[in-house]
Amino acid sequence: MKSKTLSLAKFLPVLIILFAIGGCRRANPQRVEGKLNVVSVIFPSYDFVRAIAADKANLVMLLPPGAENHSYEPSPRDIITIQESDLFIYSGGESTKWVDRILDSFEDSSSRMKVVKLMELIEAVEEEIVEGMEEDQDEDDSFNYDEHIWTSPRNAKVIALAIGEILCDLDSANAEFYRQNMEEYAARLDELDASFRAVVQSANRKTIVFGDRFPFRYLADAYGLSYFAAFPGCSTETEPSAATVAFLINKVSSENIPVIFHIELSNERMADTISEATGARKLLLHSSHNVSRREFESGTTYLDLQKGNLENLGEALR
Repeated sequence: MKSKTLSLAKFLPVLIILFAIGGCRRANPQRVEGKLNVVSVIFPSYDFVRAIAADKANLVMLLPPGAENHSYEPSPRDIITIQESDLFIYSGGESTKWVDRILDSFEDSSSRMKVVKLMELIEAVEEEIVEGMEEDQDEDDSFNYDEHIWTSPRNAKVIALAIGEILCDLDSANAEFYRQNMEEYAARLDELDASFRAVVQSANRKTIVFGDRFPFRYLADAYGLSYFAAFPGCSTETEPSAATVAFLINKVSSENIPVIFHIELSNERMADTISEATGARKLLLHSSHNVSRREFESGTTYLDLQKGNLENLGEALR
């Protein structure tokens, strides 16, 4: 695939800064000539491409497995990988503000690289502060949109199909292959959506509680769930106040909530405290933002994670 011209004069300061931050964290996988080079910052779009393109593309996920996306900084090698891509996918939320300065450093504005901002594919909603939830102490008065748009299977279908159409445009020789996989994947997401609807419709309650951040606004909206949590989804805070913990303990106890949720890659301390105080079972609801190294190496998929969520959500709503 065609390589892009880079303005070293613009790019060098960024390289110097990022080498100081962390250097090259990993080597990129071996690329096969003649295939599309696709780069995704985060796991959901990485996995959607994997499901649709299979071995027809050289696919890279920039965020190292097990890493926290909200504190991620690209390495110099990551920047070069982006530059050499045919398709670059990122969320477009607060956690990827660094992307704009990287893309601005690429001199060849007529490059064939296609850039996809996931939040432009879905009608984004603002993060909300519900009763008992803490706000970031360093936040200004501006609002933030919730970037976790893929947590709803309905949204995941829209995103996956949009990415699939771009793959077809970029690689028309394999368009029929992509479209067949798109059709099959969309059907599986429809089944997942129907399963979530069935679980919620038959549930005894419609409220979930998180001893953690809450990156599930789109999931909650899609299925009519109410929620309580310590922090909004993109919060940089990790330690709640005593008042927040007390509020969540009281909410779980007073409404006999059977499950207290935590998210992936969390220290789980807050959920542990609430579980011990109330007897509620601690379970994971996985936002799919990233996966652990073990999950990544074993080939865990978005659908796998959502099936686990479906089971645990059923426990929480019984």
